[in-house]
Amino acid sequence: MDIYRKPTSTDVIIPNDSCHPREHKVATIRYLHNRMVSYQLAPENMEKERNTILQILNSNKYNTSILRKLSTKKGHKRKKEKTKWVKFTYVGRETGAITKIFNNTNIKVTFGTDNTIEKLMTTRHEHTRSKYENSAIYQLTCPTCSMKYTGQTGRPFRVRFREHSRDFKYGNGKSRFASHLIENKHSIGPMDNIMETLHTTRKDRMMDTIERFTSSSRPK
Repeated sequence: MDIYRKPTSTDVIIPNDSCHPREHKVATIRYLHNRMVSYQLAPENMEKERNTILQILNSNKYNTSILRKLSTKKGHKRKKEKTKWVKFTYVGRETGAITKIFNNTNIKVTFGTDNTIEKLMTTRHEHTRSKYENSAIYQLTCPTCSMKYTGQTGRPFRVRFREHSRDFKYGNGKSRFASHLIENKHSIGPMDNIMETLHTTRKDRMMDTIERFTSSSRPK
């Protein structure tokens, strides 16, 4: 018996220097270790798998001694008392220090992270000004047929809306949204009713990626 890995398999796990709870990092390592010792591997395959895990640890900046500690760590009996779970957003080592106050209680702590792909790719609206003063990805909805148009702009959303409105008024064909309204004899409606701001980000190639993702993931 041996452990199979696809040819496309990589040695990437949560890096040791990533801002994630230690529990999340150790979970993957513990899984790899438990799988290795649970399967009835031949001695040579056991050694090969151990070397693979050590390579994964080394590539992701872990001290390889963690594997030895898992091998010698003994299990402990769980108390049968009723426990409650609370969730904390992990922002660094300070989070772990604060949650230690629950160690001797019946409250168990679980951690979540705030660095999701969506939040890394976008920025939040500034609360000190109107959302229409920001720029990036927006969506217009035809008030007559509910057709949706997704676009991007490096200028404030309100400026881009005025351009759509002007194209609708004069029928110059520059705006696809305005062309749809004109061709189907639909009305345009006020900005607050038909314009939705989806994401804000810098004007760069990332904006194109977000626009494509938004267009494919939202209902038309």
